[in-house]
Amino acid sequence: MFDVLIIFSAQYLYLVIIIVAFVYLWRQPKELRWKIALMAVIALPLTYIAAKIISNFYYDPRPFVVGQFTPLLPHTADNGFPSDHTLLSSAVAAVIFFFHRKLGFLLFAIAFVVGISRVFAGIHHFADIYGSMAIASIVTYVVFEYICPKVWERFSEKYTN
Repeated sequence: MFDVLIIFSAQYLYLVIIIVAFVYLWRQPKELRWKIALMAVIALPLTYIAAKIISNFYYDPRPFVVGQFTPLLPHTADNGFPSDHTLLSSAVAAVIFFFHRKLGFLLFAIAFVVGISRVFAGIHHFADIYGSMAIASIVTYVVFEYICPKVWERFSEKYTN
């Protein structure tokens, strides 16, 4: 039973974060909805790009490669850093966090469960999870603080009226 829970959390729990984020987005007033959507459209790809660049400089073999065991989930023996599932989950959580702190914290907690499940499944190390969460948080902060205000200003004049 524990294995089934780990497998579900490692493979599919990130979808809960995405669904909750979309429901939250949909329930917002039009102007705020545009701000959140624009931030996500900017932050998510930049987070992925930053993670891929960093992964070129940091190689972390997957635990099942190092420990020579069969993981709970089939996976290629490539670089384990970063955890893409945790990266996406954390990036979505970070976007929501800047607009609704409590919901953002809840989504970060779920993202952490996604990551820990991937550790328990034998396909990531803790460093892969923490690194993914850090990259997502830092990139999303930079986007929120420095990029989005300029984009929102230009976009709101043109499209939200």
